[in-house]
Amino acid sequence: MHEDRQLPDSLHEQLQALCANGDKLAEAERYSEALVHYQAAWKLLPEPQNDWEAATWVLAAIADALFLSGQFQEARATLEYAMTCPDALGNPFLHLRLGQVLFETGNDDQAADQLMRAYMGAGEEIFAHDDPRYLQFLATRAKL
Repeated sequence: MHEDRQLPDSLHEQLQALCANGDKLAEAERYSEALVHYQAAWKLLPEPQNDWEAATWVLAAIADALFLSGQFQEARATLEYAMTCPDALGNPFLHLRLGQVLFETGNDDQAADQLMRAYMGAGEEIFAHDDPRYLQFLATRAKL
């Protein structure tokens, strides 16, 4: 892992700019356009990409856009790879999205596990901006 190495400032700034542009498009629900920016940021990361902290937030953005556009299988694959990146395990947002895509693809037991990780990491409020059925599902599996 590149724990002691930082991305060059110019590269970090490029990644942030691409992701900021993607975020603006995602906020406007223009997910396929947002993905172009996020994926361009991903391609700029040096190999092995999952060694860099930036990989975690770039993949989170990609997975979020995929999830919000209903591309659950693609979002699942992205999130599962994101979990190999620095500081991903234990990240409530990543666990939330992974739980949601697992739920959407019929993997209820795995979904409950990931949703509980999100709940334990950030509480009920992490579910506040999403469909209430995810929290309702979790409530059928655990005492909240």
